[in-house]
Amino acid sequence: MKISHSWLQDYIQTDYRPEKIGEYLTDIGLEVEGIEKFESVKGSLEGIVVGKVLTCEQHPNADKLKKTTVDVGNGKILNIVCGAPNVAAGQTVPVAVVGTQLYLNDGSPLVIKEAKIRGEVSQGMICAEDEMGLSDDHGGIMILDGDQYEVGKNFADYFDLSNDSVFEIGLTPNRTDAMSHYGVARDLNAFLSSNQLKSEFAKLDSKTVTSSGSTEFTLEVEDSALCPRYIGAVIENVKVADSPDWLKNRLKAIGLSPINNIVDITNYILHGLGQPLHAFDADKIAGRKVIVGVSQKETKFTTLDHIERTLNGTEIMIKDGDGEAMCIAGVFGGENSGVSENTTTIFLESAYFNPVAVRKAAKYHGLNTDASFRFERGVDPEITRTALTHAISMIGEIAGGAMAGDLLEHYPEKIESHYVILRFSKVEQILGTKIHKEKIKEILKSLEITVLNEIQNGLELSVPAYRADVTREIDVIEEILRIYGYNKIDSQSKIAFTPAKLTPDDQDALENAWARMLQSNGFNEVMNNSLTSLKDESDAVKLLNPLSSDLQFMRKSLLEGLLENADYNIKRKNADIKFFELGKIYHKKEKYLERKQLAILVSGRDAAENWLSPKSATDFYRMKSYLKVLTDKLGLNIEEKSLEDARFSDALELLAGGKTIARLGKVAPQLLKDADIEQDCFYAELELETCQTLRATGTFKFNDIPKFNKIRRDLALLVDRNVSYAELFDLAKKNPSKYLRSINLFDVYEGKNLPEGKKSYAMSFELLNKEKTLEEKDISEVMNSLVNSFKKEFGAELRS
Repeated sequence: MKISHSWLQDYIQTDYRPEKIGEYLTDIGLEVEGIEKFESVKGSLEGIVVGKVLTCEQHPNADKLKKTTVDVGNGKILNIVCGAPNVAAGQTVPVAVVGTQLYLNDGSPLVIKEAKIRGEVSQGMICAEDEMGLSDDHGGIMILDGDQYEVGKNFADYFDLSNDSVFEIGLTPNRTDAMSHYGVARDLNAFLSSNQLKSEFAKLDSKTVTSSGSTEFTLEVEDSALCPRYIGAVIENVKVADSPDWLKNRLKAIGLSPINNIVDITNYILHGLGQPLHAFDADKIAGRKVIVGVSQKETKFTTLDHIERTLNGTEIMIKDGDGEAMCIAGVFGGENSGVSENTTTIFLESAYFNPVAVRKAAKYHGLNTDASFRFERGVDPEITRTALTHAISMIGEIAGGAMAGDLLEHYPEKIESHYVILRFSKVEQILGTKIHKEKIKEILKSLEITVLNEIQNGLELSVPAYRADVTREIDVIEEILRIYGYNKIDSQSKIAFTPAKLTPDDQDALENAWARMLQSNGFNEVMNNSLTSLKDESDAVKLLNPLSSDLQFMRKSLLEGLLENADYNIKRKNADIKFFELGKIYHKKEKYLERKQLAILVSGRDAAENWLSPKSATDFYRMKSYLKVLTDKLGLNIEEKSLEDARFSDALELLAGGKTIARLGKVAPQLLKDADIEQDCFYAELELETCQTLRATGTFKFNDIPKFNKIRRDLALLVDRNVSYAELFDLAKKNPSKYLRSINLFDVYEGKNLPEGKKSYAMSFELLNKEKTLEEKDISEVMNSLVNSFKKEFGAELRS
């Protein structure tokens, strides 16, 4: 949301610079993401002066150029070469002197320098309108009225230029009260006044509007639940034309394009006060009657964008006396009732529509307008009349219109404020600090929250209806903290906590631990859309109302999304991929199934290329090592099993307790081809819910750092080729010695100098006695036991 600083000052006067106001707004939850400069004319015509052409001669070396001398005041005469066909002696013209930076209509800068043009010195430029950003006209230089423009004076002095600072506020959806300049000013004033900072703020009131004569128009609201409040006004003798410059500049500053004075006024009220308005051409309203209700299902209705839409019968519609639809209320106007340059009488509406009904209509028709954005979140029901009277007053001043008859109003039942009980003890408990009750009352008053009654240890409050997000005690406490200041809450100097053990009930602990571990190994987390398109639709969950043909299904695997991420990066010269994603997959079998997984994708080099290791392409075993680091956290006995899966060319399945906890493998060539990837990719997925259910749940154990050194011994074992390291490892783990701490494989060799059918495993063993230094006899006893076991089970021989 864009907020203009100068527009904001219409409602609140402060001496603070925009940067400081931006800090204050961020402090109270209206996060300012940036502050941009706005100039109604880029460059503000700086460096352009009024000049008078004294002489104009043909350029000696160019048929289309003229040599001129130009008086720019203070006795300074400039030689300027000009290519405009309409330049002549005696003209008063705008002149850009040397050093001026112009901004052309396409936004490109042009710096004026002294130069030689075809051999003649040129000391400036006589400007056309488009060269100064004043219009698109490039038919020739701009010729000024010599009686109105003084030679030597700054050209900008003759224009009402607007320079502004515009805040880009990242507004959260709940803050409907701040979706306008007035709302932001009101919130800023609450902060400044409660913190004894200087500001002047006047609460907005309705304007007194007078009517001339009477009107035949009538109003009918068919269902007050859909439209609790509606006010209309008939305004006659309107002249539709361009808006004045100040109004155009206000709208341009926040990114809106001016249309005509009537539409611009409704947009000004919308962004100024937060109340959407809509203007109808009154002469197009049949029966001089406005009806608020619904139309029949399947009714065809053409909106302002010239698209014919089919109504579903639940939209709130503004209809004429014949029941013909004129507008989807709160969403979009109709093609046949809009204001045009021929309009002389308008019907202006200001209303409070049911937020749910507006939201459903906007979503059903795929329309997201400034009006629907506000109506579907709930506008202020009490500003309806105020906004309308301000608009009527502006139309009278700008478009010459006058109201006919009285306002037509429907408001059968007042929309009440929210009743909330606030306990001081709860405020202290939530904030962790004590705020004096008088300060709390002061903050509440600044927020226009009325104290109805003081009760024991608390207050009875009436929260204005425009604060649709403040309906509970905790909401009020958040408001108090927001205005009091988050930075005033002291953090504790000492933090005490009790370590909690991991249990299957912990939803996030294991996921966070895995994510941190992957990040520390150079992985980046990605998040992909759960909606996708599928080639294989078997077992797929299909949406009943998809947003598009590309988003019809819930994903069945995380692999496709990660391959898209990899393809995007590879095509941008980032071929070394280490990605992970935590997300859900969906299937439809006898019933709908939903599982959460951790998916990992690696490709390219595992480490950056350097002179020590120029080649470090990742492979299946590197992926397996990452998976082992993660599964070690589970404390499970894991077995490996080969896996047949169409997604992989080679794959393994990891099981624990008879259940699959992970799958990993090399991505199948066809999938890589479909993803337009030409390098190997390796993928793994872990079943999170299964892992959380199976993981060890023992209590924390804190071990002292050993006082004695570990002892390492290595064995080089010659075994049959069909003996796996896993078999040797499992046998070593069964050794009864209490000193054996770890086992590792550091070399495998097959080939020259070994007997046929044999291979060599080099294994290391670490031994430790926590109570004393190990003696050689104890070490020898363990190693001899291991060697005897290997000889007995596998016929192993020791290599020297």
